[in-house]
Amino acid sequence: MEAFLPIASLPMDQQPTPIDEQKRRLRKRMRALRLVADQKEGPNAARQVTGHVLGHLAELGIRPGAVVAGYWPIITELDVRPLMARLDAAGIVCALPAIVGECDVLRFRRWRPTDDVEIASLDTRQPPASAPEVIPDVLLVPLLAVDRSGNRLGQGKGWYDRTLAALRRQGRPVAVGIGFDVQVIAHVPHGPGDETMDWVASEQAIEASAVKAAAPSIGQGQL
Repeated sequence: MEAFLPIASLPMDQQPTPIDEQKRRLRKRMRALRLVADQKEGPNAARQVTGHVLGHLAELGIRPGAVVAGYWPIITELDVRPLMARLDAAGIVCALPAIVGECDVLRFRRWRPTDDVEIASLDTRQPPASAPEVIPDVLLVPLLAVDRSGNRLGQGKGWYDRTLAALRRQGRPVAVGIGFDVQVIAHVPHGPGDETMDWVASEQAIEASAVKAAAPSIGQGQL
């Protein structure tokens, strides 16, 4: 039998909070909704998201030489590899996240669509250690749910929250939450340590989150 600690014996700062319970219930519901959306709209949604992002390059800060980090989709996550292929062809430096040793934040390694990848933890793929490390200017972030204020619900391991917090202390990156339209909901429970998305992209639209919506427009780019 797998060993475990009863909740009552956990340190106070590790015991579940009401927000934790709300997130747990919401994750269960959103996984089911995302599964259906992926089965019905997966490839089409990937094409639509690609078009939306390519139509807003300047606002997102994506230009030749910029570094955009995507992700290798896990199970039903919306696939951004078609978008990454278009960006790569246009001279954008693309990268994928990598889990390295005992490091508790993601590292990012240069990746092109024709490059080999290796099996990584969390049932995903990542570039090999020989790939150069880069720091992203724009980070495409998978999610289970997001609201229009940019509050994001992930899988609960905290990888993207810790990573974004560390990168934002350096002044970047722009975080773009990627998901199906059904994953954009009225409210995502959130608390200290939860990092927000600057933009949200689905098959229906791409728009700035509420915290970024007041920022002045700087025009559009198109590939």
